[in-house]
Amino acid sequence: MPNQAESGVRITCKVKITGVSTQTFVLKVSNLLFEEFNGFPGKNSFIPSPKLTQRIADQLAKPFMFDYASGHVGDIRASAEVSDTVVNIVRGILGFFQITVKTTQKIYELEEVGIHGKCQSNYVTEENMETKDLTITQVVDLDRCKEKAAIYRGMATAVLDQVSKQRGDSVASTVRYVYTVKPTAEGGLITRAHGLERQFFSPFNVKGGSFKMQATKEIVLLHAIDTERAVMFGAVESKGNLVYKFVNAKANVPIMMQNLDTPVPKAMELIKHLAEANKYQIDSATTEDTIKVYQLLRVIPYEGLEEIWKQLAGNEEYRRWFLDMVVEVGDARILKFLEMRFHAGDVSASEAVQALTLSMNHLNPIPELVEMAKMFLNIPFCKSNTYLWHTAVLSYGSLVYKHCAYYTPCPVAAVQPLLDMATQGLKNGSEADMVLTLKALGNAGHPGSIKTIMRFLPGVAATPVNVPPRVLSTAVQSMRLIAARDPQRVQDITMALFMEKNLPVEIRMLAFMILFDTKPPMALVSTLTTHLQMEKDLHVVSFAFSYLKSFARSRTPDNQYLSTACNLAVKILAPKYGRVSYHYSKAMRMDWFNDDFLIGTAAEVFMLRSATNIFPTEIMMKGKLFFIGRILQLLELGIRAEGIKDLFSTINPGFNGDVDFTDLRSVLNVLQNWDVLPNDKPVLSAYARASGQEWFFADMSKEFLQNIIRAVSPAAGKGSLLWEVIENLQKGISWHKTKPFLIFEARYYQATTLGLPLEISKYYQSVNGITVNAKAAVTPPVTEHLGQLLNSEISLETDGFIGYTKDFWVFYGINTELFQCGSELKSKMPIAIPWKFSAKINVRERKFELDFPACKKEIEIISVSSNVYAVSRNIEELDKAKMTPMIPKAIDANDEVAHTGPSVVTPESDQMMKSNSWHPLTKMCAESNIYGAGLCVESELRREYYHEEYPLYYFLGYTHMALKVSPAHAIKAVDKIHFEVNAGPSTLQMSTQQLLESLRSLSKAATQQIRLSSDSASSARGSHQSEPDSFLEVGDSTPEAVFNVKAFALSGNEKPQGYDAAVYYTPEANVKNTQLIVSQAGEDTNWKMCMDTTVSAHAEAKAHIRWGAECQSYEMSMRAATAHLPGSMPTFKAKVHWTKIPETMAELGRRVGSYIPGVALLLGFNQQHESNVDQEVSASVVVASGDSVDLKIRFPQYTVYHNSIPVPLPPASSLGFQLYTTNTTIDGFGHF
Repeated sequence: MPNQAESGVRITCKVKITGVSTQTFVLKVSNLLFEEFNGFPGKNSFIPSPKLTQRIADQLAKPFMFDYASGHVGDIRASAEVSDTVVNIVRGILGFFQITVKTTQKIYELEEVGIHGKCQSNYVTEENMETKDLTITQVVDLDRCKEKAAIYRGMATAVLDQVSKQRGDSVASTVRYVYTVKPTAEGGLITRAHGLERQFFSPFNVKGGSFKMQATKEIVLLHAIDTERAVMFGAVESKGNLVYKFVNAKANVPIMMQNLDTPVPKAMELIKHLAEANKYQIDSATTEDTIKVYQLLRVIPYEGLEEIWKQLAGNEEYRRWFLDMVVEVGDARILKFLEMRFHAGDVSASEAVQALTLSMNHLNPIPELVEMAKMFLNIPFCKSNTYLWHTAVLSYGSLVYKHCAYYTPCPVAAVQPLLDMATQGLKNGSEADMVLTLKALGNAGHPGSIKTIMRFLPGVAATPVNVPPRVLSTAVQSMRLIAARDPQRVQDITMALFMEKNLPVEIRMLAFMILFDTKPPMALVSTLTTHLQMEKDLHVVSFAFSYLKSFARSRTPDNQYLSTACNLAVKILAPKYGRVSYHYSKAMRMDWFNDDFLIGTAAEVFMLRSATNIFPTEIMMKGKLFFIGRILQLLELGIRAEGIKDLFSTINPGFNGDVDFTDLRSVLNVLQNWDVLPNDKPVLSAYARASGQEWFFADMSKEFLQNIIRAVSPAAGKGSLLWEVIENLQKGISWHKTKPFLIFEARYYQATTLGLPLEISKYYQSVNGITVNAKAAVTPPVTEHLGQLLNSEISLETDGFIGYTKDFWVFYGINTELFQCGSELKSKMPIAIPWKFSAKINVRERKFELDFPACKKEIEIISVSSNVYAVSRNIEELDKAKMTPMIPKAIDANDEVAHTGPSVVTPESDQMMKSNSWHPLTKMCAESNIYGAGLCVESELRREYYHEEYPLYYFLGYTHMALKVSPAHAIKAVDKIHFEVNAGPSTLQMSTQQLLESLRSLSKAATQQIRLSSDSASSARGSHQSEPDSFLEVGDSTPEAVFNVKAFALSGNEKPQGYDAAVYYTPEANVKNTQLIVSQAGEDTNWKMCMDTTVSAHAEAKAHIRWGAECQSYEMSMRAATAHLPGSMPTFKAKVHWTKIPETMAELGRRVGSYIPGVALLLGFNQQHESNVDQEVSASVVVASGDSVDLKIRFPQYTVYHNSIPVPLPPASSLGFQLYTTNTTIDGFGHF
């Protein structure tokens, strides 16, 4: 992209190569100069860094020995104290001499080893006829490398999507070398060589704009000397061949750089600082320091971690911060640290669960650490708590999955402990053990576990097996990740299970679901379609057909071929199953994908039912994110209601499955007898998965429910949990918790021709916090049982904070322990919700009061800010680090400054090429001069772009958006804001009685006006007009106050300002009439809103609204009714009529109305221009057939309609219409 800030480094030096033997040479480097660039081409220039130059030169001055034969570099040897980073720079120099010259061929292709790995190289040779020099061009194809020098970290659970990569990629690289070779008697002499590597990267598709990394290197022969000289060098050791060697970069965090000397005291100081700064609420200015702590902990030896623990364990705040952050060490040290804690027993079960979960999931999954992690399956402390044991087993399964992502084929030894546990659980018949180990095997996703899983599955097991349905369900789901690794075997098993008619229908549906995780081919989908045509179970049919239909509409790349197969299957099955009711089991999937961004989402919901139950046996929900060629499985939740299913298997004969009033009454009767359930079977089971890995599951037993009921029962006395909570509240409580969490750290490293590592990294971290201070008073105090609270007044005063700050970085550039340069996106999103209020609750009087202090200062509730920088840092001059906004004038001096010390380079935009600029700056506030507070939304964007179609430009630049609560000018000074809800008995004041009488007379006139202006030709109007209007039915009945709501701004002894709302209910035969009156309180105001609603026994509902001065300025009414006249189909009608409304509402209506014809056309509606009733919109829905309706909507100038809209209805719906209809209207809405 032109005229954007750039960063880079330049190294110049002299190289001397001396032959020790015919195939052994020594390389020495001298006259080194290291320079950095950060700024804008044409304005800024490279700046030398003397200190870093000296540090690198000291190592490069040492001799490097290497083997060289036939144009290929062999083993490289150097002194032991030379760092791997410096050796890699030498590899970049020696890469010039890695060339294969063929004098008999002009064009040839070879597979050879280079700094990028074992890759394909294409050569073109040209000869200068005058000088006889050869010009050799070599192009290295980095997409065709068998052993590419590249590493992924943190992406093991993100499945690679090859089809998506065919549509575009986020990274594209090219490498080219040009050599000038002078023929000699010995062969040839390289007199000049030039290397150029370009890489293009985008968080989206590189076709839509990208960042560019360009690496160039050039070597020129100064002179050659044939005289022999003795070469002196000390002891050397092998450093490997020419292929780039990756340094242990776990500690080389690319988004910051700090001095790592004496890390123990620095880490302790930072942890204490973070704990204190975030003690009450989250300090967003400090959250980035958590990354510094992670980096320091990663370089501290095990003994240092123990030292920090001893120093901080005694302080609850410091201890929690350390345990939350030490989990990011990621190697053997954290496993040994946790082992010591578990053996010593000096952490609680809760602390152990959190630490073990994160440390195992963020562990480097190398074979040595996988073997070491097995010890947690045998430590007694892990088995001392149910959830800790679950965590140990599930986390080990997750570790095996990540291990197998990097090591193929994956050794069975890694998963063997889980296989042994599963076999033992089956042998012992322990349901709990079987479920746990099968879930862990599901996390592991190891193909070698299929034989063990099959032993739990009837129909495919070698020997007959009889296990509980819950174990069957878990066994089927344990193949969900194996589906991608061994799809053929999983297809065979799940197909066999689906065809087994004797299995529970839920298991067959789960098998169908897992089968489609394998992405079955067209032939298998066709086979399934054939069998579904003969399937008798409607739940299986409904589930399968709805899932096929969802896949047929899929647009994500991974379903590109599957959606075609499913589309054909749906066309075959639709005539028979296209109208299956929603009453049956369903699988729903919605997805979206954008090729320009290479981003998409998918959401799936599964509801598994059986013929004998109205409640689903299992409900599962999961989401996926498609991002630059990877599929990330987001949060997945599932509930299994096996206990409830068993409870309803004995439901009384009054249940007919149509979910009407009789059914609901039957359900309630059954639920009252839930205590007949067995004690050893859970009522409910729930699980949660993240990134495809199950990390939590729990059972809700009958005993657990009984304990909850006993704890909150009015008869509960001293010793109950709720009693203890109330006692603590009366004494006053203060509770605080803060949790830092590195959500993900995804890193990709690739060698460059210079011998420097190119890195693409994404960091996402969060600091979450909550603080609660509260004190309560109970008058009179409870002395015997909780039921006394019902006759007491409870006062509560509380203040606190809840919120988090999330920091997100994307880094693209060179990252070593010595220096960094590249592009960096920095984003921060804090959410802060402080509170302070007092409350009073009087249950006996049904009164609730809430008081908030007046808004005195601005409070930022949520904000998002981000920018993209060109960054330069080096370890010798940390105070001179630079962060230059990539877009010229992306920020002003007053907008943002880097807080960590680096200077910000601000270019002068008049020297830049003109571009398209976009700088929207908005602020919108909704303020109340009554309460003295306002809600403001503000935003500022700065963009400069050169190609409008490039998605990258949408995000490149400064962004800030915020939602704030701000003080506003008040009519009177506000001391506090008072809310009150009173649902107790109250007397009706005379003024309100008079207002209601006025409403009745006004409503009578309004009703007559509406009738005169309405369409007298309406099919249902006759029956409606024959009924007395409900507004007139109230007669002399006395309204009863249901409840009253007040929202006042209080100021000393002055009259309150605000609003007072009262709801009244007028009991009448066959009519339910309710009035809502909202009045503005204060001096010189008569604004009111009056709403009268009526629901009659004839399935008719009405609402009449007036507002303004004494409820007379504006007016509108609404009406809805169902009708079933003799000889006609059931009908539902609704209309909205307005007499007078504010201009703002009218304008909004006109704007919305302008879009309706276009939207209606897109949805398949027809349009007819005709004059309808002015100031009215009406709609009618007519049942056209058993599975479709006709819809017509009338607007003043036109009508839109759509006939035969498919609406699947429960099978008993038609019967319901016959049972619950009269010759005029329908009694209820339940059957529409």
